[in-house]
Amino acid sequence: MGSEVFKGSFTQQEPIPEAGIEAAVAVMRQGRLHRYNTAAGETAETVLLEQEFAASVGAKYCLAVASGGYAMATALRAVGVKAGARVLTNAFTLAPVPGAIAAVGAVPVFVGVTRDLVLDLDDLAAKSDRADVLLLSHMRGHICDMERLMKICDDAGITVIEDCAHTMGAAWNGKPSGTWGAVGCYSCQTYKHVNSGEGGLLVTDHEEIAARAIMYSGSYMLYETHLAGPPAEVFETIRYETPNISGRMDNLRAAILRPQLADLATQCDRWNARYYALEAGLRDTPGLRVIDRPEQESIVGSSIQFLLEGWAGDAVQDLLVRCKARGVELKWFGNAEPVGFTSRYDSWRYVDAPPMPQSDRVLAGIVDMRVPLTLTLEDCALIARIIRDEVGRVYQSAI
Repeated sequence: MGSEVFKGSFTQQEPIPEAGIEAAVAVMRQGRLHRYNTAAGETAETVLLEQEFAASVGAKYCLAVASGGYAMATALRAVGVKAGARVLTNAFTLAPVPGAIAAVGAVPVFVGVTRDLVLDLDDLAAKSDRADVLLLSHMRGHICDMERLMKICDDAGITVIEDCAHTMGAAWNGKPSGTWGAVGCYSCQTYKHVNSGEGGLLVTDHEEIAARAIMYSGSYMLYETHLAGPPAEVFETIRYETPNISGRMDNLRAAILRPQLADLATQCDRWNARYYALEAGLRDTPGLRVIDRPEQESIVGSSIQFLLEGWAGDAVQDLLVRCKARGVELKWFGNAEPVGFTSRYDSWRYVDAPPMPQSDRVLAGIVDMRVPLTLTLEDCALIARIIRDEVGRVYQSAI
């Protein structure tokens, strides 16, 4: 085994910015954490966050909620998905995505993944008559050809909801992730691009969708305080027919998030510097395929993936063990059982999912690694050397 060892962490985040800490303390000192508990003349932190986020992506409306998963389930309800309906979604995703579909009583219909780790648009076109809604996961920050995807969906009358948990700050051909479909959903969980522990954001340009989402989130009849929401007249009927499924964001989390949002572009640049340092160190490793990112894609490299195509499962497991012994934590999407945060479409036994052999071959080779901003560029070079070294050892012994 090689002598170099990485001694850092893949789960340690940077501290909350001082401005966020000060804003959070101010909220705690005045005690008005609930978004609708405001003093005369005061604008709630949640309202300010919603206005600022809507402006940052160029959306008309924004709603701050308790989590990214809640944002997705609310979006599904707001576009009219009912119990028993089928919803298209990615075979390569994480549990909250099919979980959001199941939460509204609907049924996931999985669409395949390509060797570039994006939704298989040929498979989407073939399944376009099976559902009226696509919950599109930009899984691990990989964005597919959005012009082609929207053409397929528009032609088939499919409403698109985007899961942007891994693409806040990213874009396709300059258009922000989350603004292509009817609704964009984002996560503010600790491992995402802004950190409030938990939290989510939902954006849309559709006034009725926005109004329904606000009512679902638990606005009672206080919807007029949503300054990033539609005008009051849009709620006239919606307010009586939409159930309260409370999932609001509070002012404490919004206060923590606002300074992070203001600094998001700088943070994205820092992630990308680390991503491309890792990519450069891994490129041209025998037995390992780096994912080439298309020029139309503006990425946020908060994680990195590579493919071990054709490797036997025990060889991949051997690699993971060897890398972990040297301090490098990798995840594998080919495991037959879910491990930690990592699962695949056939892990969720509440879904009757037929086998997808082509996607299974891709999933069997996907290795994933977080890229926290606490890594230095020197750390990234070291991590790449360790992976490259261990891939070489296992690959040579396997061929």
